[in-house]
Amino acid sequence: MPDIDQSYMQRCLELARLGAGKVAPNPMVGAVLVHNGKIIGEGYHREYGKVHAEVNCIESVLKYDRDLLATATMYVSLEPCVHFGKTPPCSDLIIEKGIRKVVIGCPDPFSAVNGRGIDKLQKAGIHVVTGVLEQACKEINRRFFTFHTAQRPYIVLKWAQTANGVMAAQTDERLLISNEYSNRLVHQWRTGEAAILVGTNTALLDNPVLDNRLWTGRKPVRMVLDMDLRLPANLKLFDQQQKTIVFNSIRQEQQGNILYYQLQKTNPIIPQVLNAAYEMEIQSILVEGGARMLQSFMDEGLWDEARVITNETLLLTDGLNAPNIPPSQLIKTQKIVTDTIHYYTHKQINQ
Repeated sequence: MPDIDQSYMQRCLELARLGAGKVAPNPMVGAVLVHNGKIIGEGYHREYGKVHAEVNCIESVLKYDRDLLATATMYVSLEPCVHFGKTPPCSDLIIEKGIRKVVIGCPDPFSAVNGRGIDKLQKAGIHVVTGVLEQACKEINRRFFTFHTAQRPYIVLKWAQTANGVMAAQTDERLLISNEYSNRLVHQWRTGEAAILVGTNTALLDNPVLDNRLWTGRKPVRMVLDMDLRLPANLKLFDQQQKTIVFNSIRQEQQGNILYYQLQKTNPIIPQVLNAAYEMEIQSILVEGGARMLQSFMDEGLWDEARVITNETLLLTDGLNAPNIPPSQLIKTQKIVTDTIHYYTHKQINQ
């Protein structure tokens, strides 16, 4: 693989990341047009429902460079689409503009594409190169890939614990563990996921809003597991300010911004929640507790990342122990004043 191809694909990835938090459930994609070693156009997918990276890249080419398209090479981090969705197929535009060579980072796992874009370009006589920085191109869109290959949302587990591994007090009093700076970071995490999930006890004892008021971005869908519908209507979760899904075993109905989604008590609960989220095209979920729910996701092997915030200065002798992380890979450690955050990954991105 030529180093120059990797360099241009790295630029595609840099551009793609600019769409973070704005394009889901679409993937983040970057594109670059190169002629004789000079970049003549760049673009990325900016917002869900708007034109894709390839279109923005071509439109960025200056008028006096438009005649160079036929002898230029397009680099794009993900296979160009071949279907009509909210926008026309990018593969058709590439063919129409007479671009003769396309270098692709990785194929698109979405069933409406999945190799068809590559095939269409090749049949049009375009020289197609694939697999340049393929793993990095998959990694940037790991939520998208997991959703379409595993047919479930990408799962991020998050909790805060004391220095000795306690995440909640034995009393009904809420235990504040992480500091204000870590809390702000958590709100940033929330803008990057499609939904947030908590259990009955967390909703009842903490009465969380589950919004992203400390960070700008899209509000996630709120989810709560309340199988027996024990939660009182005056909780902040039910303020109708965000779309909220209540997983329960009693009824299925919509009340304003709140959807009561019925599950079967006799079947495993976590797989039902993920199947329902998949059907609703919810691509990722940040699971924020409680301990029993977090442990259930790990016991079932249905998780992709874990982010554990440890307050290194706080000790609690009597309390609820944090979950036990099964064998996993520590990928990053971050220090924020009194808190240390450990980032774990459960398994490699789907091949």
